[in-house]
Amino acid sequence: MNLTKKRFPGSEQGTKEMLPVIFSLAWPTMLEQLMQTAVQYMDTGMVGVLGTSATAAVGATSTVNWLIGSTISAISVGFLAYISQAMGAGRKEQARKASGQAVMTVLIVGILFTLLTMGLSSKVPVWMQVDPSIRKMAASYFLILYSPMLFRTANIIFGTVLRAVGDTKTPMQVGVAFNIINIVLNFFLIYSTRTISVCGKTLVIPGAGWGVQGAAAASAIAYTIGGIAITYKLWKHVEISPKGQSFLPDAAVLRPCLKVAIPNMFQRFATSLGYVAFASMINSLGETATAAHTIANTVESAFYIPGYGMQTAAATLAGNALGANDNKKLNSLAKAILPLEVGLMIISGSLLFIFAPVLIRLFSSDIQVIRLGSTVLRMVAVSEPFYGVPIVIEGMMQGVGKTVTPFVFNVAGMWGVRILGTFLCIHLLGMGLISAWACMIGHNMLLFVLFTMHYISGKWNPMNKQKAQA
Repeated sequence: MNLTKKRFPGSEQGTKEMLPVIFSLAWPTMLEQLMQTAVQYMDTGMVGVLGTSATAAVGATSTVNWLIGSTISAISVGFLAYISQAMGAGRKEQARKASGQAVMTVLIVGILFTLLTMGLSSKVPVWMQVDPSIRKMAASYFLILYSPMLFRTANIIFGTVLRAVGDTKTPMQVGVAFNIINIVLNFFLIYSTRTISVCGKTLVIPGAGWGVQGAAAASAIAYTIGGIAITYKLWKHVEISPKGQSFLPDAAVLRPCLKVAIPNMFQRFATSLGYVAFASMINSLGETATAAHTIANTVESAFYIPGYGMQTAAATLAGNALGANDNKKLNSLAKAILPLEVGLMIISGSLLFIFAPVLIRLFSSDIQVIRLGSTVLRMVAVSEPFYGVPIVIEGMMQGVGKTVTPFVFNVAGMWGVRILGTFLCIHLLGMGLISAWACMIGHNMLLFVLFTMHYISGKWNPMNKQKAQA
């Protein structure tokens, strides 16, 4: 059976026929992200038992994780666009060359970020305005968590390379496996040795008692195993293995990859830096606000899963359609995936609104944290369907190599609305966490308006321009 043909059907596929293809690519990514979110929930819940200070120490530098992870993910978007378009055009050898270049990129970027994060671990909590009483704990957590950056880089870039050829199941399987390892290690590394009673029998559960550092160590070990596993899977892959390819720089492959990746990297760096500034301003509000923000962010991340699962499918299928010069397929994809995305986000937003207090209580027994976290979650739940639209449109634009416009939109929204608005609310008007999340919602709504207008204009689709010039 031709796997490429199965994953990437031709223009005979109409809007309704696209739905099974979209789901076949999206559901493994959704499951993978669901598992990652479940681990985040468990991490936060397990650390939360240690107290509000421990939760704040873990959460205080979490936005730096977005900064690092999103920068690496931006590099992987260049490979996604190149490989998916090459597969659509039937240029499989070009796709395999790009896989070899991905290996070189992982080595360079992974080593660079390892040196960077380990060297700055003691300074990050200071820059993030973390409460002095927990800075040492936060710095130790950060240092341990980011020590295996080479393997984390492999997870991100190699996973994207596999998704670019329509294989979303392999990254999902690896992701589920290393997240289960993370959970098990959490159980033994965070807590001290203790006894539990099961069916009337007393069992002794061994534990390292490392607390916050144990949570970081569990994640670091799991990321290392996951990086090794995804590298092995890519090396053995039938369609996209880098085996036999050159690992020296190849300008013919890297130039188009970087043309897509660099604007996306600047976008993610600028927006993630905005997240850091946003979190830093919230950290200045004190432990309660930091804990409520950290927990609410963790809870909310589960409800974005449909959006980012669909974004992966949108990027892969859009790139393939462009590579095949199949405008009908690209339009069918857009007409099928946008209503589907909005429907899924309405459901997830409704669930978030209804169960917000219950979800916050999973991670904290502090009444103030529960009340504040529930309020901001219910606020953002209303904006979920609107935020789903730009996520998918941006995914299609990534697939066709259009990353400059999303860069402009995202930076304008982050710095012009969220950061400026939060600064005015907190530092000039003396307002609190609720006002900061209101600014975040304003940012999301602006993205909805900008991306929707751009989609309606048709400028996102390179084949529309080609048609007009013909």
